[in-house]
Amino acid sequence: MFKDFNFRLIKPDKSLVDFVESFWVLENTSDSDKEVIILPDGKLDLFFSQSAIESFHVTLSGLETHADTALLAAKTKMFAISFKLLATEYILHDTISHLLDYAKHLAPDFWDFNANDLQDFELFCQKATEKIQLLIPTEIDNRKQKLFNLIYASNGAITVKELSEQVYWSSRQINRYFNQQFGLSLKAYCGILRFRASFNHIKEGKLFPEQNFTDQSHFIKEVKRLSGVSPKELKRNQNDRFIQFSALDKG
Repeated sequence: MFKDFNFRLIKPDKSLVDFVESFWVLENTSDSDKEVIILPDGKLDLFFSQSAIESFHVTLSGLETHADTALLAAKTKMFAISFKLLATEYILHDTISHLLDYAKHLAPDFWDFNANDLQDFELFCQKATEKIQLLIPTEIDNRKQKLFNLIYASNGAITVKELSEQVYWSSRQINRYFNQQFGLSLKAYCGILRFRASFNHIKEGKLFPEQNFTDQSHFIKEVKRLSGVSPKELKRNQNDRFIQFSALDKG
């Protein structure tokens, strides 16, 4: 099925690394709708898309805590910005707790984008980069910046206690911040990052834990909980239905 898709990923300019994980494009080039499964990956996605039956629209998708089935309509072109969590407060100026396992439509002229911006992916990335650079504040809470640097550097394989000690912020305060800002606990979020970090290992056939899971039983349980299938079935990826898994070597 992935032959019917165009996928490309661009990493952000270094000025955006605290806020943006990547820019990417996904296009269903076929004349038929495609059912795909979206896996939790710890990112917040801003989509700019258009299809043969839908006009240009902008959607903000919150964090996912379980696999979700979606229909990618025929001739859909989708440009996206995948944000790191720090962007919610400092770039989007909003909480996303209400968007857990949910998405909402934004104004079609959000950030002055329109259908013409879907003609050239590199120009889209340039325009988005310039917009985000203008929104970056001069002052950022150092505790939060360090907190997320540690979380992402470890792929979630770090305890709340360790984080609390390193950023001088109590575990209770960190969890309150996560629940209020993102709609889930820090521990739950780190579990999603560990799951995401296991994708490459699973794709290579390494069906055993490498990301700080207690043991293989715990690893299999977590993969099933977040993807709905076993690591073996995820590796098989029948009909390329796990879209992020299929795109791993196409970035």
